[in-house]
Amino acid sequence: MSEWAIALITAGAAIVGGAVTGWYSRSAGIRQAEAARLAGERQAEAALETVRMTLRDQAAVRVLDLRRQTYVRFLHTAERAVTAARTGVGGEEEAVALPSALAEVALEGPPEVYAAARRIADGLRRNARPDDLEDAKEAFIAAAQRCLRPGPGPE
Repeated sequence: MSEWAIALITAGAAIVGGAVTGWYSRSAGIRQAEAARLAGERQAEAALETVRMTLRDQAAVRVLDLRRQTYVRFLHTAERAVTAARTGVGGEEEAVALPSALAEVALEGPPEVYAAARRIADGLRRNARPDDLEDAKEAFIAAAQRCLRPGPGPE
């Protein structure tokens, strides 16, 4: 065989070998790119889920904080009304403020806390004994505390 034939065969083999190697390299690159894309999508979904969970937790905390503020306002107003009923001093302002505070508790809920708050207001309207009002207040506090305990989420 002549040197030219050997050179042509060698060159052809190099070209074919390069083409085959390039083809396999390209296929491997495409597979790596697809794997990287899928990994990126999983990572992005995990990050989004973390953000969603954080937002849900923050919303739950805001709801509980609003409820706590509402319950404290009602309790403060009810305490002033109880004191006014016991002493006979004042009471006009509390008589106006109590229905408003009770309405806030009704809106915030849950029903068992509203029912406990309503018992205090009803006791004040019918001039219940001081011990009965204290019992109603304690029942309201217990219901509010149960509602405000951290858990799976507010109702």
